[in-house]
Amino acid sequence: MSENLFLDDFTVGQRFVSGEHLIDEAQIKAFASQFDPQPFHLDDDAAQSTLFRGLAASGWHTAAITMRLMVQGGMPVEGGLIGAGGDISWPKPTRPGDVLRVESEVVSITPSRSKPQQGMMTVRGETLNQHGDAVQVLVVKMVVPRRV
Repeated sequence: MSENLFLDDFTVGQRFVSGEHLIDEAQIKAFASQFDPQPFHLDDDAAQSTLFRGLAASGWHTAAITMRLMVQGGMPVEGGLIGAGGDISWPKPTRPGDVLRVESEVVSITPSRSKPQQGMMTVRGETLNQHGDAVQVLVVKMVVPRRV
């Protein structure tokens, strides 16, 4: 789909798949050094003795990549992806060499009674690596415009 969708265009159960992103060691370390400077994100040797047993991307880095993939075609919402809260988990670490993609499903759609120009949509997105393992699960409520 090349055009963005309004709330009225979505259906519960509708699915979307993003493009892909290859994450490497340099990206992991660059993000971590600026935003999450913990040893298991910065140094492979230090990470060996942690819960991760090797270099792992920050969950916030995985979340940022997820956002980029969704914005660049993984969820074509008119007016952009505007979050209104949600739940996030990271069931497995993101590793150097992982190729990430996001598979999203519309869970619920609720037109607003007080603001007829918009509504809320709940989306469940799984960020998967090249093996199909979920490295992030995000259930988010989004504000989506309606056709007026």
